[in-house]
Amino acid sequence: MAAAFTTIASPVEAEIVVKKSRFIAYLAPAENEEAALSVLEARRGEHRMARHNVYAYVLADGTMRYSDDGEPAQTAGRPCLDRLLGSDLSNVIVVVTRYFGGTLLGTGGLVRAYGQAVSDAVEKAQLLTMRTCVDVSCELPYKLYEPATRLATQLQAQILDASFGETVRLRLRVEAEHADELQRHLQELSHGQASIEASEPFEAPI
Repeated sequence: MAAAFTTIASPVEAEIVVKKSRFIAYLAPAENEEAALSVLEARRGEHRMARHNVYAYVLADGTMRYSDDGEPAQTAGRPCLDRLLGSDLSNVIVVVTRYFGGTLLGTGGLVRAYGQAVSDAVEKAQLLTMRTCVDVSCELPYKLYEPATRLATQLQAQILDASFGETVRLRLRVEAEHADELQRHLQELSHGQASIEASEPFEAPI
């Protein structure tokens, strides 16, 4: 079961100018390498005239990649990666586009510029804590609605949906480690009469 990790809700962009060079950091969610590379290709296409499109990405499975894209070794991609790691982010990619301003920045200047652009993007991002979850759907008689919602609260389950017909149908989201306990208590509450279905585990904010 995957441990909880922090990612971002949606893409953000930040730009800094250092000695007339523009550094445009684009930080985006990426759940796998295919998604990360798709973001990279889109940015390269959007900024074909830029001197460099440096990138770094970190995935929740531990995969990490970066590229200096023609900048001196360790002056661009690695500082970008270090800022992502320092922010404890996973399942994200950052692409920093540089439009050269005509003045060389030196290795120290490049490290600072790329790192600052990424930090500024991270500061603008909405962070999400992702956990392994299970959705539990159940059908109960009306008299068990309130006890079931109290049980959900006790186990820190989210009530995603409630529909009321001849019976009450609830859809609950709970951390995977508590899914069996939730189902067991629902069966006990209904004396084994509840109709319960559980999804496969998946990653979601909760």
